[in-house]
Amino acid sequence: MINLRSFDLNLLLALKALLEEKNVSRAAEKLYLSQPAMSHVLSRLRSQLDDPILVKSASGMVPTARALALLEPTVAVLREIERIVESSPKFDPATSRRRFVIATSDYVVFAVLPKLAESIMRIAPNIEVHIRQPIVGPPHIALEKENIDVAIGFDAIFGATPHICSDALMGESMVCLTRQCNATVPGNEITLEQFLECKHMLISWREAGTGLIDDSLAKLGLRRDVSFILPNFLTTPWILEKTDLLLCLPWRMADKFVQLAPLKILPIPIDLPRYELRMLWHPRYEKDRAHMWLRERLRTICRRNTANNAKANGGAKRLIH
Repeated sequence: MINLRSFDLNLLLALKALLEEKNVSRAAEKLYLSQPAMSHVLSRLRSQLDDPILVKSASGMVPTARALALLEPTVAVLREIERIVESSPKFDPATSRRRFVIATSDYVVFAVLPKLAESIMRIAPNIEVHIRQPIVGPPHIALEKENIDVAIGFDAIFGATPHICSDALMGESMVCLTRQCNATVPGNEITLEQFLECKHMLISWREAGTGLIDDSLAKLGLRRDVSFILPNFLTTPWILEKTDLLLCLPWRMADKFVQLAPLKILPIPIDLPRYELRMLWHPRYEKDRAHMWLRERLRTICRRNTANNAKANGGAKRLIH
């Protein structure tokens, strides 16, 4: 019996070429080897398999009976090895039943998901997308241990993401939203004093009940008065409509909410860091073709969002790009 540990699997490529060509010189050309090198390989095959492999005949070299019996299984083994070492399995969105889990906020559901759903239903109707709540805690730990394909959120929330792949999707700016008849802010501008005088609504997953605005105010030694803390934006237009509450939120959402209720958009009277929507994923998915397809879908949608908003707003002066 042949000891597999001592058998050079590269010899299978040579065996296949020799049996197909039935000629040492042509087999050498096929494998980009010299004729002497291929003759040496044939000698090694004869020794390891204890069989002549090719023998002379009146019409040239012909395979032995054992060599012929080895051809079909050799081709099958090589094909299977190619499949195993292939960089990533082929992906056909039209037929795939892949399930993707995206951890993100309702802002992304609002700003990105409608176009993503439209694209998937048109191009990949059998794919399943599961949206789950945003990651709480260090992203690299959640992406390592939980069944999450992609996490999407603002970079200021994610912070440092060691050992994690990431990509910028689109810029966003924060604005204030309140009802048009807010007694504290009667005009279309707001001072820092008015901002601090107002009672605020906050959308936050933090147990401490603070957000990025509070972090920026704290650096100035200031604090706002937060009266309502909600986990999502779903009911905010109608709460704002009935109260003098002030809500800080991304411009894209504010622009839609003023179409739903008598509200007005105000600039935030403090300097804020750049808000950039980022996509994070674990390196194990970096070369996964299905995952690469999803990431490119998300990039394309966000690029179009940026272009459309810039066009609609004469350069999108409020957006950060």
